[in-house]
Amino acid sequence: MARLIALGPFGDLLPLQIGSVTCADVTRDVVYAVAPYQGQQKAVSAQIKAQLGLGLPAVNRRRVAKDILCQWIGHGQWLVSAAVELDGLAAVNDQSDAWAALEIMGDSVVDVLARLVPLDLRASVFKVDHTARSLLGHLPVSITRTGPQAFEIMVMRSMPASLVRDLQAAMAGVAARQTH
Repeated sequence: MARLIALGPFGDLLPLQIGSVTCADVTRDVVYAVAPYQGQQKAVSAQIKAQLGLGLPAVNRRRVAKDILCQWIGHGQWLVSAAVELDGLAAVNDQSDAWAALEIMGDSVVDVLARLVPLDLRASVFKVDHTARSLLGHLPVSITRTGPQAFEIMVMRSMPASLVRDLQAAMAGVAARQTH
């Protein structure tokens, strides 16, 4: 009988370290997309705050409290990493199997991402808990600064191998430049 081994979306591609930059898988048990109905954003934020302890963040922002994530993900949509009851206020859709996330961190992380992302990710501009929808190479991603030298990158679940390949090439290029 075949023995099945459960693998995350990145399989055996992570962890990865090249030079001073590392990538590691970020695992969340559940992720829900929340899209407030027209005129209901404040009510949805209040309900989420009452249920989870944090409300909807502003556009291009993320909030984290007690391992609960609430992140803007696009026009009128947020991701929430816990179940919420929002009957009549918002469309809620389970996205747990739709996203793959990794954390990339290290001294040269901004240099690595500058090769792939058309945003100014310097700490003076893109602060901790700032998030944006953008491209990384040719991939549509959500990118969030999680620390002084750390970012979380989310892609659709069908794209992790392409994401790691692009990051690996940029990491190798930055590392090679630093050794000369």
